[in-house]
Amino acid sequence: MAFHTGTPACLNGGCLLGDAMPNFIAAANAENFDPLILGNSQRGLVLANFWSPRAGPCMLLMPRLNALAEAYGGRFLLVHVDTDVLGQRARRLGVTSVPTVKFLLRGEVVHTIHGAESDAVFHAALARFLADERDAPRLAALRLHQQGRESEAIEHLARLAVEQPEDLAIAADLAKLLTLAGRTDEALALLAALPAAARATPGIAPLLAHLELIAAGQAGDGNADAEPLTPAARLAYAARELLADRHEQAMEALLTLARDAPDYRDDIGRRGLLALFALLGGEHPLTRSFRARLAELAR
Repeated sequence: MAFHTGTPACLNGGCLLGDAMPNFIAAANAENFDPLILGNSQRGLVLANFWSPRAGPCMLLMPRLNALAEAYGGRFLLVHVDTDVLGQRARRLGVTSVPTVKFLLRGEVVHTIHGAESDAVFHAALARFLADERDAPRLAALRLHQQGRESEAIEHLARLAVEQPEDLAIAADLAKLLTLAGRTDEALALLAALPAAARATPGIAPLLAHLELIAAGQAGDGNADAEPLTPAARLAYAARELLADRHEQAMEALLTLARDAPDYRDDIGRRGLLALFALLGGEHPLTRSFRARLAELAR
């Protein structure tokens, strides 16, 4: 994968890796910010590290990120963004504190890590976006779907799911294709049958909650004014509000479920909210508001 980084640059007049940074590590400035970060995200994964020389955690994280980029050998582009210089650009991408690392693909932020998290956290996040040789059969199935060969893609993934039950990416992709094919019940049954630990993973939990909300919206009483309002009716109401893109109303209903019926369907109120947080993104005003309100329930 070839990224366009221009002339190798150094940070703060001194280079962190030899005489110049390799072509998969770069420093942003006012002129190259858009092509370096947004432009290159059309070619592959870009990690934008928003940092400040006045923040100690930033100075600890930066060499670790450089080492991580070296270890991955160009499979992603690491761009360091000094917020003391490019604070306005950083705020446009929702950066409110440092260090913050934004993962970008196709011009969009697809993941964010706040603070100087462990290397294990970064490895886990990168695994979501970087495929290796073991992913080739799964990606072949997805290409079948892109070619309009829906049934073949589903059959291919179904075989892989049997052969590699430990690969949760296969289960997630199969559930997504089943859902797109209108086979929501099969997708939900597939994920619900996974072990509890697998259902709780970041790649499965939001998808499972979304499918449960879809299923609830297709059945049950969604009348929020009915008395007594059962958990099933509340869930159906939340699902229908979500399908109508009324996110705030859906989240209010899910918060009520989390508060009043935490035992209902494995705490679907809380799980549904977490799925919506992932859908809307961590910087969305509704995510911030409802995350704080959900946290208050645990006090």
